[in-house]
Amino acid sequence: MEYLFKDYSQTNRVYHIVSLKDLDYVLKYGICYNDKITYDTKYRGFHDYIDTFKGEDIPSWVERKKSIFASLNFKEDHYFHSHSAILSIKIQADKCWIANENLANKIYEPFVLKETKGFEGCKSFLDKEGKVILKQYWDTSLSFTENLKERRDLGKGYDGEVLICHCIPKEDIEVLYICSDHERMSVDDFKRCFSN
Repeated sequence: MEYLFKDYSQTNRVYHIVSLKDLDYVLKYGICYNDKITYDTKYRGFHDYIDTFKGEDIPSWVERKKSIFASLNFKEDHYFHSHSAILSIKIQADKCWIANENLANKIYEPFVLKETKGFEGCKSFLDKEGKVILKQYWDTSLSFTENLKERRDLGKGYDGEVLICHCIPKEDIEVLYICSDHERMSVDDFKRCFSN
């Protein structure tokens, strides 16, 4: 399988996606979990919900609702959202956690639509299958440093999301790519294309 970046063992970097509307702020001030435009409108309730299923064996400092999300890598053919930037970031490995994003993604749409007319079945799904999925989400999660030994993130069906449980200073952020509807451009290519 072809990956976009070299492995973390060689780079000591993880990758975070931001909307271009957030990029100026990120480059000036760094990143905290709740400083993006979409935090309250798109994700906060979702993270709160998943946190309610966290087992007692997960450290108290691990909270989705207070995490910055990143990836250890992306497949070469990964589709990135338009009007976004791919950032390379340095982390404090001992303040990060790994979980299977595929499991969280299974419940996002039902969670969002559960109170929408015509989608009443979503609540029933969350109350039954959703609980099982979220228990599995937490049961298969582990510390970032343990994952470096086990490499669950490289296993079939396990899309490792990094829960970064600390703020990221601007000095630890590098912009790698700008993504549009039709292409992913390196920062250097982007500047060459759009400079006089």
